[in-house]
Amino acid sequence: MAYQRVAYRRARLLIAAALSAVALASTACSGGAGDDTNIALRMTVWTTDKNQLALFDSIAAEYRKSHPEVASVKFDVVPGDTSAYSAALTTQMSGGNPPDLAWILERDAPDFVQSGALTDLKPTLSATAGYNVGELVPSATKLWTKDDSLFAYPFSTSPFGMFYNKNLLTQAGITETPDQLLASGRWTWDAAKQIATQVAARDTGKAGLVVREFEYKQWVLLASVWRGFGADAWGPDGKTCGFATPEMTSAMTFLHQAIFTDKALPGPGTTADFFAGESGLTIAQISRAGLLKAKPFDWGIVPLPAGPKANAQVIGQAGIGVPVKGKHAKAAADFLAFFTNPANSAKLGQYFPPARDSLINAATLAKANPLFSQEQLQNVVVNGIKTGSVLPSHTGSARIASLVQSALDPMWKPDANVPAALAGVCQAIDPVLSQ
Repeated sequence: MAYQRVAYRRARLLIAAALSAVALASTACSGGAGDDTNIALRMTVWTTDKNQLALFDSIAAEYRKSHPEVASVKFDVVPGDTSAYSAALTTQMSGGNPPDLAWILERDAPDFVQSGALTDLKPTLSATAGYNVGELVPSATKLWTKDDSLFAYPFSTSPFGMFYNKNLLTQAGITETPDQLLASGRWTWDAAKQIATQVAARDTGKAGLVVREFEYKQWVLLASVWRGFGADAWGPDGKTCGFATPEMTSAMTFLHQAIFTDKALPGPGTTADFFAGESGLTIAQISRAGLLKAKPFDWGIVPLPAGPKANAQVIGQAGIGVPVKGKHAKAAADFLAFFTNPANSAKLGQYFPPARDSLINAATLAKANPLFSQEQLQNVVVNGIKTGSVLPSHTGSARIASLVQSALDPMWKPDANVPAALAGVCQAIDPVLSQ
């Protein structure tokens, strides 16, 4: 664990340092050189899903039919968790091998947008026939906008939902499913915890509730719980720590008891994969539903439960940007305009909910998402995008993420003093937030 924390911290700190280097280099480099013939475009992506990559390839192949100057479009898979991916991306950008296009995670958006490392896409998108920039939802583009410039296109605006394994719930004697509880207005965090506790108590090796990819490292994913309690990592201005508030204390006490007292969530060092049938419930983005195409069990999906303070929905977001240091910035921006036009956004909607108003409705989304019913798409995706808020992000995210992770470590013990641990988080990050 200690080695993992050090590696994680180094990776996150590398992001900030690399972006600073990119910003300095960007002042003397506008990119776009050699946008004439035999262009080879490369886009870094954070997905290993073969179906998603095949869709990317098909869109690129269609683009090249009308753009003979583009010899190839390669989607460069950078594996690893979010911190490893971001570190690898910024290393490429600050070194001698920048990508032409980059998949950027929402938590890194402020650093990328503020650093000057990305090209303003607004001129290209506005000049592209049929693109219709005006229908991009402002709440979706907010993270990627500075002044009147758009520095990345939010190609995936994906709400988190609660998947549940109908088979495991039935075997555990659960008489009301999350869907039934939702319909009767009783789908709450307490109800979810009770179901998870009952599933885990069967002593069959199955877990109750798993926050996918959290693993006691990716703390930002706990926003899917916090916000129902009226809490967040920091205030709207980004300068005030939110970890020591009464609302956060309530949320984290709820989680601590769910983990160590009720055994509703697997404890540190224990993993369970919902999509392999190893847990009754999981919090995950709807794009993960592709893992259920083989129908390994009967399942459902509902919005995140209501908390004592709010029925809060949370969105994970990814943007595609064009680094200014790329060799073919002009051609890359043009390909991005094609990749995210209305027709291709509809295709991508199978995995990546779009930011276009015309596509954010259950009937349209259902055409590309046969795994979901229109009711599920309305409840989780449409309502989630319209009412939810994006995961926490901040300038200096690399340093903050490392500090929060270390400060939270004392909380993940059975006898933890939750308020003291949370106060320690604020003590650690207050100097950074105030900068």
